[in-house]
Amino acid sequence: MSPLSFIAVLLCLASTFGLLNRMLLRLPGTIGLTVVALIASLVVIALGALFPALNLRLALQDILGVRELPETLLNGVLCFLLFAGTLQVDVSALWSRKITVFLLATAGVVIATVLFGVGIYFAFALTGVQMPLSWALVLGAILAPTDPVAVGSILSRVGLSKHLQAVMAGESLFNDGVAVVLFQATLAYAVGKHPTFGSIGLDFLREMGGGLIVGAATGWIGYLAMKRIDDYPLEITMSLALASGSYVLASSLGASGPIAVVLAGLLIGSRGRREAMSEKTCRNLALFWSVVDEILNSLLFLLIGFEMLGLARLERSTLVVMALAIPLSLLVRAASIVGTALWLHARNPNRWPAIAVLTWGGLRGAISVALALSIGSSEWKSGLLAICYAVVVFSIVVQGLTLERVVRLSRFKDQVR
Repeated sequence: MSPLSFIAVLLCLASTFGLLNRMLLRLPGTIGLTVVALIASLVVIALGALFPALNLRLALQDILGVRELPETLLNGVLCFLLFAGTLQVDVSALWSRKITVFLLATAGVVIATVLFGVGIYFAFALTGVQMPLSWALVLGAILAPTDPVAVGSILSRVGLSKHLQAVMAGESLFNDGVAVVLFQATLAYAVGKHPTFGSIGLDFLREMGGGLIVGAATGWIGYLAMKRIDDYPLEITMSLALASGSYVLASSLGASGPIAVVLAGLLIGSRGRREAMSEKTCRNLALFWSVVDEILNSLLFLLIGFEMLGLARLERSTLVVMALAIPLSLLVRAASIVGTALWLHARNPNRWPAIAVLTWGGLRGAISVALALSIGSSEWKSGLLAICYAVVVFSIVVQGLTLERVVRLSRFKDQVR
């Protein structure tokens, strides 16, 4: 299928499913698309079981390019989604919570990786299956980061204080780079390469430090260029070039593309808007990127729903661990928050409600699925993917739909100090 045909199919499905959701389910847009796509996947699987000669499952996988999600996301639309997300962040609120965000995005990811990996190892042991701890840690690294796309899609409607919004958004934007390094390290260990702590540390410094340097440089160049003109179509084009160029340049240098895009976007979204853009440009830039964000989110969540088609027939042990992994992911999320950021807010009376919201709002999304799909051939891949998918779908659908209620029940105003 040609790229144009692929895009046309996705847009038609997103429009049709979005209309069905609006008319029948009335769920928030991205969550509704995921649910409708899940239902459609189940229908296709059922029809495939009744009429195996039709090969409906494989045919739809090929049409939708489900197997290409890692490439599509990690080397495609992610840069634009991240850039759009940074433009919605209150940078002053984010800066005031910089230590909390840094700890959650670094130490929090490491703690979550270890705890979830160990938990999954024992969960499989309960079913009589001896999964190597190294592969369990791979899954821990896959599910450790919160997803900026999933988190960003719900923050605007749940009524959080600006400071807690900044913490949740900032953590999800910055923790991807750490998670990718941990994923690569644990995967290398699982396949027998045994990286040293020194090499992992160097990879981390290269990814994070390089991403920050590239993002600061490209963001500053973009800021200076926009300051010289007042032409909003050109400035919008420059913002597209900045998002994609920062990502590609950082990746080609072995640095973190997501970190580079996030830093460049934060610079343009704060100082760029304040000093380099007219009011008309700011308004049109915000409108353009909100539309881009909505369309790409719709397509991405649609693909997440259809990922069910790629799951192989599951063993009973895997189904049991899938059920155990959901509460485990919430417990690990809470433990990683308490273990990294609680001491900073020991005297804050709202710390426990804040932890509850941060725990329930730590959504996993397409990045976790893409990392799981990127694992090469392994006997454990199908099980890891199924468990990852269960946690992702639960977080998007159940946590995403109920986060507003959790915020309302917590009854606090300014949760993180």
